[in-house]
Amino acid sequence: MLSSIDDDVFTAIAHPLRRSLLDDLSEGEMSVSRLAQRYEVSRPAISQHLRILLEAGLVDGIRDGRNNNYVLRPERLTQVYEWLRKYEKFWSQRMSELGRYLDREAAKKNARRKNR
Repeated sequence: MLSSIDDDVFTAIAHPLRRSLLDDLSEGEMSVSRLAQRYEVSRPAISQHLRILLEAGLVDGIRDGRNNNYVLRPERLTQVYEWLRKYEKFWSQRMSELGRYLDREAAKKNARRKNR
């Protein structure tokens, strides 16, 4: 069972724009204005999404004069990684199956070329 703090993290990353903001912040500290320039969304909308990320502990807000800057707190994503790790075995299995399929298809293609 996940705690309410964990739920906050999962809820925060559920929205694609917030995941994209986290990706942007993985490059380093950024202002709300700079982040807003990257999207076709209003600055207040970006601020609202950042507030959700802040409340979930995924980012820290830094006041720099009149600017609000944000920085990623990647350690909070550890909970997501730990949860997803349980499902890694399924991905590995599927990737192995895909690899075997591609090998069979390549062998068929090579056999057709030789028979021409």
